[in-house]
Order: sequence, then structure tokens, then C-alpha cells
Amino acid sequence: MSFNNLDQLYRSVIMDHYKNPRNRGELDSENKLVINMNNPTCGDRIQLNLQVENDKITDAKFTGEGCSISMSSASMMTEAIKGLSVEEALKMSHYFSEMMLGKDVDEDELGLDLGDIEALQGVCKFPARIKCATLAWKAMEKSVNHR
Repeated sequence: MSFNNLDQLYRSVIMDHYKNPRNRGELDSENKLVINMNNPTCGDRIQLNLQVENDKITDAKFTGEGCSISMSSASMMTEAIKGLSVEEALKMSHYFSEMMLGKDVDEDELGLDLGDIEALQGVCKFPARIKCATLAWKAMEKSVNHR
């Protein structure tokens, strides 16, 4: 597949998550973890709701407003971390951060499927947008590390 076709595919995946976000909303559970974060640089804001039981993320939802990159990333992240252990989710977040810095990420080494998240790898070419892409991930890290 040519670079232009791959780039177009990635853009369509990002726009699909932006226009049809997965896991948008709030969890009803009383035992949920809730964190609010924002990116003052461009106005993105997110409220992340996580359900963690026996060190496993059993559910994840988000609300907020922001650019297509931040909202798509939140949608992709909530899809990816559901069912993972907290350790696996943090490991995935580390790999995502590495990808945002332009480093090669070996999915086999990660041992987890990045799925649609790979569509965000081009964000590293736009340093001003990296904070948009990592906002939801930083919220997840903060939430599980301070529970």
C-alpha cells in the first residue's frame, strides 16, 4: 500500500472515531474512577471514567470536547484498554507515548494489539498536536496511579 493510501486510511479511521466515538458517556457505577483533565494549549478537555476490578479495567467511558485528534484518541484508548490489566494498560500507554515521540513501536514486543491506535502515529510529525493525542492517555495513567 502506498504512503498516500495508508495516510488516507489513517485519516478515515481518525475521523470515524471522531464522528462516531466509542464509549462516549459516563459510567453509572459508584466505584468508578473519575478524572478531569484539559489541554490549555488548544482547549481540549476530557472526563475519563474507569471501572477497575481486581486490577483489571472492566469498563471505560469518556466525555469532553476537543479537536478530532484528542477525541479520536480517547475513543481509541477506551476501546483498547477495556479488559486489560492496569499494568498492561500502562504498558500500552508507554508505547503510545513512544510512538508520539516518533519512535518505532514493535507490537510484538508490546504483546498487545494496538488496533486503530496505529492511525495516530502520524501525529508525531506535528509537535503541537502531540498533547491532543496524549490527553486521554495521561488521564488514564493519572487515574489508575492515584486510586
